[in-house]
Amino acid sequence: MTRHNNSIMTAFVLEGLTYQPELQLPLFFLFLVIYVITVVGNLGMILLITLDSKLQSPMYFFLGNLSFLDLFYSSVVTPKLLENFIWEQNLISYSECMTQLFFFCVFGIGECYMLAAMAYDRYAAICNPLLYNVTMSRKVCSVLVVGVYGMASFGAVAHTACMMKLSFCENNVIHHYFCDILPLLNLSCSSTHLNELFVLLVGGFNVLATTVPIIISYAFILSNILQIPSSEGRSKAFGTCGSHLTAVGIFYGSIAFMYFKPTSSSTMV
Repeated sequence: MTRHNNSIMTAFVLEGLTYQPELQLPLFFLFLVIYVITVVGNLGMILLITLDSKLQSPMYFFLGNLSFLDLFYSSVVTPKLLENFIWEQNLISYSECMTQLFFFCVFGIGECYMLAAMAYDRYAAICNPLLYNVTMSRKVCSVLVVGVYGMASFGAVAHTACMMKLSFCENNVIHHYFCDILPLLNLSCSSTHLNELFVLLVGGFNVLATTVPIIISYAFILSNILQIPSSEGRSKAFGTCGSHLTAVGIFYGSIAFMYFKPTSSSTMV
């Protein structure tokens, strides 16, 4: 519970995506279809990689873990978003809100580090193919994945613990469709300077620790591919990186859209 002036904040109201009633039902079905496709696609990928002996390679091992993270990443947010389209007032308790924030951070940060691990895997496969089985042994892959979940859990615990130290007063309307860090900071009635500094430092570290390895890996990959004499060889090499580059573009593009758009553009429709 959060206390301030002898009052206790027990629940928040999620504002949602839109105020217009005529858009609620179409948006509900739109996001429901997207969510079903996401769940079926990721579950199918996980089962296929698990059951098919031909897919027991480091690349598919990381891809299966990425599908696992993406499945739960979307499941943390979307069900509550769908509720918002049905109920006139979408309530979420304080404990549920902090739990949602924690798991959103776990799976969000985890995806960043998993994409970085996958970039290193592609670098090892293309730039050092003869040593690939040694460089990306089962032990190395396991250590990388454990490191991904470790960094994700550490970041999530840190963000959630800092948020739980804040006080929330009379205003309990979260101007967002789930319990995210910035909307909660805007809602707090206590000083958030330390939290904002912490978000900047930890968020900046996570971004640099994941994007720099991706950029460096693909710089070496591109340099190596350009040295391949045949166009067929270059095309095949680029093909092995295509799905990963698409995932990187979609993930970081969505983050940029959510967190780096102008304030005036974030108003609800």
